[in-house]
Amino acid sequence: MENKKFFDVIIIGGSYAGLSAAMALGRSLRNVLIIDAGDPCNKQTPKSHNFITQDGETPAAISDKAKVQVLKYPTIQFINDFAVSGSKTKVGFEISTKSGEKFEGKKIIFATGIKDILPKIDGFAECWGISVIHCPYCHGYEVRRVKTGILANGDDAFETAKLISNWTNHLTIFTNGKSELTQNQMEELGNKNISVNELLIGEIEHTEGYISRLNFKNGDSATLNALYARVPFIQKSKIPQELGCEVTEQGYLKVDMFQKTTISGVYACGDNTTFMRSVAQAIYAGGVSGSAVNMELIQEKWSNL
Repeated sequence: MENKKFFDVIIIGGSYAGLSAAMALGRSLRNVLIIDAGDPCNKQTPKSHNFITQDGETPAAISDKAKVQVLKYPTIQFINDFAVSGSKTKVGFEISTKSGEKFEGKKIIFATGIKDILPKIDGFAECWGISVIHCPYCHGYEVRRVKTGILANGDDAFETAKLISNWTNHLTIFTNGKSELTQNQMEELGNKNISVNELLIGEIEHTEGYISRLNFKNGDSATLNALYARVPFIQKSKIPQELGCEVTEQGYLKVDMFQKTTISGVYACGDNTTFMRSVAQAIYAGGVSGSAVNMELIQEKWSNL
C-alpha cells in the first residue's frame, strides 16, 4: 500500500465539528486521523457567545481545550496539513495532502467549513467577525441598543432588519447602491423608524476592527458601531464535490439527519452543511456524525461475519 497509513476514519477539518466527531469516534475505539490546516473562519472573532459553559471565551481557547481533550484518546492522531485531493479506493478513500502525504480510510468526515467572499470595501476584512458581524445570536447582545447597520438589499435586507430590530432601535439599511426594496417594504420600515441609505460605501473607518463610521464615495459619512452583513461563500474544500457529493441550492453540502452526504461512506458536519453558524451547532453536528460513522462501521462488520 505504498507508504500510505490506514485509518478507520479520516476527519478533514479540526475545529469544533471535527474535534467533536473525533471524540465520539475515539471513545468508540476507532483509529482516527484529523487533518487540519489551522485556518478557522472565526480567527478574528474576539469572543464566542451563546454556548453554555463557554460563553465569553475566545474561540481559540475553546478549540485548544477541545484538542487537548480529544488527543488524550490514544487512537486519535492530529496532523497540521491541508487536504488537497481525495479519491475512492477498494476499501474506502485516499486523501492526499499539500505536504505530499497520502492516507487511506474506510470513512471520511468533512468538517472543512466555508470560505466567505468578502466585498471589496476598504476596512471590511479587518472588521469581519469583530464589528462587522453575521449573527445576532452570536454577537447581538454585545452591540445591543447601539447605532447598527445592515449591509444588504431587497428581501434579504427587509427580513434581516426585522430580526435585528429586536436588539436595537438605531437601525439603518445600507443597500450600497440602488434599493431593491418594494414600496410596501419601505413603508413598513419607515413605520418602524428604520432608514434606508443607497449611497455607495467607499470605506469602513475603524480602530483595530471596531467600526466608528462608514465613509461613502460621494464624501458623506455615517457614524456606526456595528454592521450586520450576509456575504456569499464557497466550500472551503473542493474534495467533497470531486467525490460526487451533492450540494444544496444555497451551496451547502447535502446531508441527512445523521450528517451523511449523498456519497456512501462520506459524512459532513459544521458550517459546510448549514447556515446555522455557531460553535454549539458545529459541536452537535460533529457528535452526530461521529456516532453515525461508528454505527455504520459496526453494521458493516456484522454483515461480513
